[in-house]
Amino acid sequence: MKLAILDAATLGDDVNLDIFRDFGYLEIYQITNSKQEAVERVKDKTIIITNKVIIDKEVMDNAPYLKLICVAATGYNNVDIDYAKQKGIAVTNVSGYSTNSVVQHTFAMLFYLLESLRYYDDYVKSGEYAKSPIFTHLGRPFWEISGKVWGIIGLGTIGQKVAQVAESFGCDVIYYSTSGKNFNPNYTHKGLDELLSTSDIISIHAPLNQNTKNLITYEKLKLMKKSAILLNLGRGGIVNEADLAKALDEGLIAAAGLDVLEKEPIDPNNPLLHIKNKDRLLITPHIAWTSIEARNKLVKEIYLNIESFLRGKERNRIC
Repeated sequence: MKLAILDAATLGDDVNLDIFRDFGYLEIYQITNSKQEAVERVKDKTIIITNKVIIDKEVMDNAPYLKLICVAATGYNNVDIDYAKQKGIAVTNVSGYSTNSVVQHTFAMLFYLLESLRYYDDYVKSGEYAKSPIFTHLGRPFWEISGKVWGIIGLGTIGQKVAQVAESFGCDVIYYSTSGKNFNPNYTHKGLDELLSTSDIISIHAPLNQNTKNLITYEKLKLMKKSAILLNLGRGGIVNEADLAKALDEGLIAAAGLDVLEKEPIDPNNPLLHIKNKDRLLITPHIAWTSIEARNKLVKEIYLNIESFLRGKERNRIC
């Protein structure tokens, strides 16, 4: 049996990928850049592991031995699921592995922005604090999140965990269901406009679909408090990036933190890279899911998916 990992660089060099050799001959590719490379690398494989490499009809038609596609993520839009089903190729994904990591990053982004940590760190390291006549510095006042309203867009597994942690800090949690179908009796459901206008902190933990694409536009940002902070840890495309850049430059909201973007890696012409007050914006390169623990759990779950498939059992199987 032959296996291939098509984009091992997305999993990191500090996790053990050699465990997949238990199942047969393994080829590890750090990056697969083109359709031609994907076709060539998959053509003689029985099992492939992919995070973001596109596996479509052309790739599958040129892989006569392919029996299992393991998606190294929760989302599987990089695989043509319907065609895989027609071909009798099983597809698996992994869900829930990064919940703690994403929740942690949500609060890391919030506190970095809320407490102007870059500003204060620079103030000390620049030597300005050494010149101060007093023991403290009040250049960037910040507020406590206790007693504030935290609005969550997308109250799934991650959103619920964020809600629990926010409550432990004393926040009043409200939420908006992007599908209009999911309701949680533990928290107060609000319409989108009301959530935007009443929340001090808004975090997005929703998937990108027809209900969420371009959900947060300039008109929606105008509804928010000028002191509010917006965090997107769901998917790029939910927040209109040009509109957000405009809103930040106009001071419509206090700050925004993004771990996801419509195009990844970021386009050099993205308006967010050219805003006037860069202190209002924190962008991280889609790292919320990448704690060491999360990536090790992801690899372990992929291993178990393969093991279950070979035993003829159903586990995290999509088709």
